[in-house]
Amino acid sequence: MNNIEAYVERLLSESTPDKPLWNIEKIKEGKINGWNYIDGCMMIALLNMHKITGQSRYYDFAENFLDYYVFEDGSLRGFKEEEYNLDNICEGRVLFDVYAQSRKEKYRRAIETLHGQILRQPRTHEGNFWHKAIYPNQVWLDGLYMAQVFYARYTTEMEGGKNYGDILNQFRTVREKMFDPATGLYRHGYDASKTAFWAGKDGCSQNPWLRSLGWFSAALIDVTAEVRDAPEFTAEMTAIAQELAKNLLPYIDAESGMLWQVPNQVGREGNYPETSGSSMVAYFYLKGARLGILDASYAEVGAGIFQAICDRYLTETDGKLNLGGICLVAGLGPENNRRRDGSYEYYISEPIVENDAKGLAPFLMCYTELLLSGKGGLVEAAGVKAE
Repeated sequence: MNNIEAYVERLLSESTPDKPLWNIEKIKEGKINGWNYIDGCMMIALLNMHKITGQSRYYDFAENFLDYYVFEDGSLRGFKEEEYNLDNICEGRVLFDVYAQSRKEKYRRAIETLHGQILRQPRTHEGNFWHKAIYPNQVWLDGLYMAQVFYARYTTEMEGGKNYGDILNQFRTVREKMFDPATGLYRHGYDASKTAFWAGKDGCSQNPWLRSLGWFSAALIDVTAEVRDAPEFTAEMTAIAQELAKNLLPYIDAESGMLWQVPNQVGREGNYPETSGSSMVAYFYLKGARLGILDASYAEVGAGIFQAICDRYLTETDGKLNLGGICLVAGLGPENNRRRDGSYEYYISEPIVENDAKGLAPFLMCYTELLLSGKGGLVEAAGVKAE
């Protein structure tokens, strides 16, 4: 067992379904844990590790975890459809795999519960899902990862791909509305009504935020991989992915080897190399290169970012590994929270934490991609700093 797997083993051994060690938001808030995307990201990573390493403990933990949250009728602990929160769709991805292996009907019913929200989710006039009911007419890059990967898998496995066109249109609209030609990147949010306090004349927030770009890049690769047998849809998705891959390159900081919290303002006071978004971009490069969606040369780029994260933020304290440099949370609004205005000052003001699944999960997804691509030696050589 290498250092990274030992690190994961520690986190699993110290976590229970109701109190997972990696859900730092809930720990800080002192709230009861319910069905949520943060745990979903970690379950996605664990199932990936099970598939690649063959170690049953990762699957066993994930199924035991999900068993606590999924009731026999397919309802989900803490889930409220009327919130129309796209974040709550994210964890649904793992239900397909757990149902396929366990054959427990409650997981199939839970898939239908979440698909019911997809069917009834409010949309903008362009046809994109609202991010949440409390964010009317708003599209956030985050939401593409939260909902579209589940939606793509559902329509592939349950509907013969009949809704690929709907999914493609939502990515197309994001490219049309949220792409910033001045930077080659995407703004974090878009308000189709152009009335949100943070929205400019074009409806967009003013800055790119790294993790939102990470969510978007991971969604592009995962959805494109899901619909690969439908070339009439994958061609445009692939073009968007290839454009983003090229445009992100100049924002990889030569000194740190990572991307920064506000990626187009490297070196500005308060800004910093950020782990979660850098891990997602590395995953985007590694998986995209492996599947031939991106040029094969991007595998080295992704591996380099992973190495840089290890060198900078994978540290050892009292014999325990920790992964740092993770932005705890960031968002836009709502109206009663005007601090979250999409400004540079806002993004650098959010807490920086260790071991949160929003950083840990994509880091582990990079790890499994390195194993798949035959670059496992990087894992063994990954630097771990003692503190």
